[in-house]
Amino acid sequence: MELWFSEFHTPDVKLSLRVKCQLYSGDSDYQHIAVYDTPEFGRVLALDGNIMLTERDEFIYDEMITHVPMAVHPNITTVLVIGAGDGGVVKELTRYEQIQRIDLVEMDPQVVEICRRYLPGNACRLDDSRVHIYFENGLKFIRRCEEKYDLIIVDSNDPFGPSEGLFTREFYGNCYNALKADGIMVNQQGSPFYAEDADAMKRSHKRIASTFPISRVYQAHIPTYAAGYWLFGFASKKYHPIDDLDTVRWSKYNLRTKYYTTRLHTGAFYLPAFLEEMLKEVE
Repeated sequence: MELWFSEFHTPDVKLSLRVKCQLYSGDSDYQHIAVYDTPEFGRVLALDGNIMLTERDEFIYDEMITHVPMAVHPNITTVLVIGAGDGGVVKELTRYEQIQRIDLVEMDPQVVEICRRYLPGNACRLDDSRVHIYFENGLKFIRRCEEKYDLIIVDSNDPFGPSEGLFTREFYGNCYNALKADGIMVNQQGSPFYAEDADAMKRSHKRIASTFPISRVYQAHIPTYAAGYWLFGFASKKYHPIDDLDTVRWSKYNLRTKYYTTRLHTGAFYLPAFLEEMLKEVE
């Protein structure tokens, strides 16, 4: 008998992956956690039935949410990561020697535990001496911070259920206050393709654009995410994501990447016409 995992992108559209076996299934205090082993995408982490990452394409998401701000800001030493209990973003950040501290705020301790056990390729740098893990609500954590971080990366679930508070005007205002005078915030903005996702994206972008003087959206193509088309938000107090991109400085890091390049960096901010129109509606 064949086993399949399906994620509904809309009531009429779903993505299905054939499953070799289910490695884990259980409920935490916050959500249902499952790990599957698949022939095409390797191990897959799903929360409440939604794919968070796969071994096959996680590098696209983690590289694009991490290296874009790192190539723009000239002196990032302190970073706050909200969400990302799988460890993928932390893994990319620890490749930069100049980063002195990474605070990871993850609401669900079981996500970290399960990823350490079943997705060690992602969680392999969570024990780096610069990484400090806090198991608490990101919205409550950020309220206590003021001018503390050079970079904030919000790697949350979609804006429904437990993560809804991480898409509010209050939250983005608190992120602004937690950043230093030249700080950058990057967040996942979801997909603009299906109507419900597009509406959530527009709400989020409107709130960010009203909070930060510089606010842009950029894109990446991730096969297992909705429509294979994903957006990120770049918000900054000072730096422009293209005008302040320093290709020479970033190339000196000698980082080997599978998706991100400084050429792609620039192109990712040039958006299709339908998306430009969506953003103009709310800016």
